[in-house]
Amino acid sequence: MSCVLALSLSLPAMAQEDRARFGAGPDVLLVRSTTDIGIIRPVIDAFIAANPDLSVDYEQWGSNDLFAITREACQGQGDPADAVISSAVQQMVWLVNAACAAPYRSALTAALPADRRWRDEIWGITEEPAVTVYNKRAIGGADIPRDRFALLDMMRAQPDFLRGRIATYDIQESGLGYLFAHIDSLEATTFGAMLEGFARVGAIATCCSAEIIDGVAEGRYYIAYNVLGSYIAGALSPEVGVILPEDYTLVLSRSLLIPRAARNPDGAARLLDFVLSSEGRALLAAAGLAMRADPDESGLLPSAKRAIALSPALLIAMDANRRSRLFTLWEDAFIEAATP
Repeated sequence: MSCVLALSLSLPAMAQEDRARFGAGPDVLLVRSTTDIGIIRPVIDAFIAANPDLSVDYEQWGSNDLFAITREACQGQGDPADAVISSAVQQMVWLVNAACAAPYRSALTAALPADRRWRDEIWGITEEPAVTVYNKRAIGGADIPRDRFALLDMMRAQPDFLRGRIATYDIQESGLGYLFAHIDSLEATTFGAMLEGFARVGAIATCCSAEIIDGVAEGRYYIAYNVLGSYIAGALSPEVGVILPEDYTLVLSRSLLIPRAARNPDGAARLLDFVLSSEGRALLAAAGLAMRADPDESGLLPSAKRAIALSPALLIAMDANRRSRLFTLWEDAFIEAATP
């Protein structure tokens, strides 16, 4: 069995959110990730059980800070991780494009669908929908907004009821939230109207997935928009309902890369192959990090699924002018939302 030691942290300018040590093997693997330790723990425990010569030093980061520290390590400033795992996949594609990743290929990586790997340097290891979450005590029956059009109608018809009760990511603080907003702006004819609706009801832009979902469970928020479904699985609250929007549901594949300067690339490759193995996939599914393949079980029709491909197209999301325009639109909506 592996042992897990929680470590106290000092908080530098780029702050880790949490840290843990798994196992006691002499060969240390440094993993930096946006995935909450509480969610990933069973996966790392099983990996260590299968690789007792390794120990894993696991650092949990916010996506923007993880991107910054990984980019700096690529430029020779600071210690590199051995494996980086992030939900902000546009940032990971940028790192690959900037020659910050090492190549690796195995039978398991080659078997991934084309939209979940790029240049044998980045791999999608999960399958997680972006969902709408609601508080069952506050909303039920025909009022449940099962697509974006219904949510828009609800915000127009019940602004007082929803005032201050809708939450979503702060896209300046969350790389994942920014990614979802960027793709919504390309995908949805409803995007402009959604921002207007958020302004009308005084929606809250905040961080982070677990905090937003806790807010819904406690009744501080009635609805949370575009949060990762994987965090719902850990909430285990009978008060939380989940909607996979019927107009379209974004599906994210959390990505892993091995930094070019990694000190233990072999250990990182072993971790990658483990999470892609049948045992690893089963553990990820149990943790809520993989969708059910059967539409009748997942509730998502194939026509509504919009997978976010790991491809150069995501570099558009990193364009400075594109980011500035989207931030301005977002700020205008949420400044208006905060104005009495």
